[in-house]
Amino acid sequence: MRLIIVSANEVALVTRRGRVISVHTEGRYWVWPNRQVFVYDMTQPVGMGAHWITYLENGQLRDMLNVVDIADHEIGLELKDGLFSRVLLPGKVGYWYLPARYEVQKLNLDQLEVPADVPRYILHKPQVLAYLRVFPVEAFQRGLLYVDGEYIRELGPGIYYYWRSEKVVQVKTVDTRIQTMAVLGQEILTRDKAGIRVSFSAQYKVLDIETVIVDTKDYEAQLYTAFQLALREYIGRMTLDQLLLSKEAVGPYILEATESEATLLGLQVLSGGIKDIILPGDVKEIMSQVLIAQKKAQANTIMRHEETASTRSLLNTAKLMEQNAMLLRLKEMEYMEKIAERIGEITLHSGGGVLEQLRDLMVTK
Repeated sequence: MRLIIVSANEVALVTRRGRVISVHTEGRYWVWPNRQVFVYDMTQPVGMGAHWITYLENGQLRDMLNVVDIADHEIGLELKDGLFSRVLLPGKVGYWYLPARYEVQKLNLDQLEVPADVPRYILHKPQVLAYLRVFPVEAFQRGLLYVDGEYIRELGPGIYYYWRSEKVVQVKTVDTRIQTMAVLGQEILTRDKAGIRVSFSAQYKVLDIETVIVDTKDYEAQLYTAFQLALREYIGRMTLDQLLLSKEAVGPYILEATESEATLLGLQVLSGGIKDIILPGDVKEIMSQVLIAQKKAQANTIMRHEETASTRSLLNTAKLMEQNAMLLRLKEMEYMEKIAERIGEITLHSGGGVLEQLRDLMVTK
């Protein structure tokens, strides 16, 4: 016989011909030489192979173990004393009832979506992420869930977790913020055959995400085409002068013309307008010459008006001085003062008044 010593938190299985004949916990034991002894740490789980089917025929051993069976379509989350330990793959795992406290949460991969009761911090463990598909939907987005190509439902902002299985899961997102679309460099002929290049800019937003994604193919390209056609239709009916005088009216017309089509696409166009009008070089030169001629004509008109006003003012002043001798004398003194400022020396002779002599002197000069 031979002696075996079983320490605390250990269990010894004594087997004969593949069957457990005795189970020993802490202590000293004598066993026959033809017996096999297997010692297990009770603080650790037991990975169970095929031979454990026979082992568990022993009632004492069966009462000491909690056997967890993970099916092919499942995985298990092992928690030790409430903390995540590892992921369990399909198979059997045994847990000793004492002394460590283990829990196993079995998850069905055929359910597609991860249950809400699974702690989210566990889902971000690298071992668990390998079995997940994670789809974030931002606060300014909306998502559509597809399973095997079939539309299921709309998703609001949040993070969504789905199991990796034979089913194909997709989440398509759409930005619901106000966006800008630019229709640039459109070469268009006006009604008077002037070739111009026009750029148009508009703001829009997504209203119906299901219509945008499910019922519409490439909604941005279709909205761009609607703007393009409406722009060509409107400008083609106007002369170049009409367009330049009323380009602010282009935006409201385009919005009204594309409103129904935008609604069919699940969109709302909020505003829009002409951004640039680029003229050909020769047309630009001609218009510059016209502008210069117009400004010259305006300048000449203003000069004539000023000359007329000045002449009228002089005429009114002359009539006043003719009717009032004192006013005439004051005006003479004013002019004599201005003239005297330019004379260095003045000699006066006897005879006559001083003013008369100054006046005669100035007239002679």
